[in-house]
Amino acid sequence: MSSNVISLGEKGLELPLGALGPRYINYHWLRDNCSTSFDPATRERVFDIFHLSQPPRPRSASLVDGALEVAWEGENHISRYDLGWLEGALSGPRPDPADLPRGAWYADHYADIHRVPFAALQSDKSAVAGWLKAMLVEGVAFVTEMPDSDAALTELVHHIGLVRPTFFGEYFDVRTHIEPSNLAYTANALELHTDTPAEEMAPGLQFLHCRANSVAGGDNLFLDGVAVAEDFRTESPEQFRILSETRIPFYCEHDSYDMRSRQRVIELDEHGAVSGVTISQHMADVFDLPQQELDAFYPAFIAFGRKLQDAKYMMRFNIQAGECIVFDNHRIVHGRDAYSATSGDRYLRGCYADRGELRSAYRILSGEGRFK
Repeated sequence: MSSNVISLGEKGLELPLGALGPRYINYHWLRDNCSTSFDPATRERVFDIFHLSQPPRPRSASLVDGALEVAWEGENHISRYDLGWLEGALSGPRPDPADLPRGAWYADHYADIHRVPFAALQSDKSAVAGWLKAMLVEGVAFVTEMPDSDAALTELVHHIGLVRPTFFGEYFDVRTHIEPSNLAYTANALELHTDTPAEEMAPGLQFLHCRANSVAGGDNLFLDGVAVAEDFRTESPEQFRILSETRIPFYCEHDSYDMRSRQRVIELDEHGAVSGVTISQHMADVFDLPQQELDAFYPAFIAFGRKLQDAKYMMRFNIQAGECIVFDNHRIVHGRDAYSATSGDRYLRGCYADRGELRSAYRILSGEGRFK
């Protein structure tokens, strides 16, 4: 194909590009994304467009063997762009294999929760991929047959990334404490909540490894915040808008920390879909919104809180020793019934990881990375 099909403008060129037809391409973008701009080993950009002495402009541009070749004015440099690559790059944001549609679930979901043995994750990458996908789609999964050791939980997290510390430390032990710093460390009922909303960026994934559970009572309460919030959107669109736009204060204070943040009760992703919720009555600070705004906020907040209690959504079960439940802390609302501390032993060891590392691990296993 001859070069006269390319039209050079002042700030960009135009060329026919397959199914996309004629496309305008900015010169800065072209120069910034030359293949030589990226280190082949680190895959990081090594070209610094800040250091150009003048705006990039082609001396010439032509189509050669299925590629656009651009010789740059003022530089002894020729860039080559595969037309297939250009077509993909100009079609919009590159596809993300980890951007999976969420599947809402309800009270009857317990039997269908994704379950995978710990040993399978050690030896089978497809088992790891299935486990990660379940957490992306449903926000919750069980790992079964976990060894009764501290190391097992760390090994499990490492399939995703690193343990993400909070102000509680890297790990926490859910059992009855003589001087508890958190309601979870008592035998009392634990109201429905998401964890550590007082952090500016609350951890995305929570791991609860049950090491022992022989007490009377203590049923686990889990529900899908996405299911509740999407139903709430349909039933009460104005109240949904208020909760998805208004930031409210949360706090957590003790002898060695004073954490404070502002969060939206309903979180939306870039598509406008519900990605999660933030709810915690025992870490909610004094709402400092203008009092007139509270006239609308409180009814919306209470209506949503009551909806979280609806039996339609509430999954009840009793976690067993050797199980680890892993769930999206920004999506899954959880709590616990009271139990008798003297009736047996109940011990769950927990920690967190980040949602970004979950998506990263899934992208790697999907084989759909940018440089594949």
